[in-house]
Amino acid sequence: MRNTAKKTALGGMTAALAVVIMCMGGLIPVATFVCPMMCMMMLWMTAKVSGRRIGWAWYGAVAMLGLMLSPDKESAAVFLCLGFYPLVKPYLDRLPFSFLWKLLLFNVIIAIMYAVMIRLLGMDQIASEYTGLGVAMTVILLVLGNITFLLLDLVFSRMSRGKRK
Repeated sequence: MRNTAKKTALGGMTAALAVVIMCMGGLIPVATFVCPMMCMMMLWMTAKVSGRRIGWAWYGAVAMLGLMLSPDKESAAVFLCLGFYPLVKPYLDRLPFSFLWKLLLFNVIIAIMYAVMIRLLGMDQIASEYTGLGVAMTVILLVLGNITFLLLDLVFSRMSRGKRK
């Protein structure tokens, strides 16, 4: 696509669809983490077709609208904090031991996100969910989150390389 209007229109349409997906996150409990991943896939596609500049604008628009409109604030916060990942992944891939840097990024951002949600925003129901699970289950959830993040990274890598026969 060479026409800027077409690129912008594609960005606007996919952003609207992403906001709808974020708003559907409150319907199914597991969607809290699935909806942000789906939106990241849409961001990857939009940035691939329309460019990084529109990709960053797309991310900002979807993150803000998700926070305002989504009934599941945890899902919107996950996208706000990690949704930019498809845009920075190519830079992280160039680093030595890139998977360690990616895991560090994921864990630091998740820790900061939950600390802000619980301590600053007073979302004590999230803290009570995790304390009710116990320490062992919370650690298992964090490990599963890391595995899921690495699998998402693998999907982005394979999508970037294109189809294989």
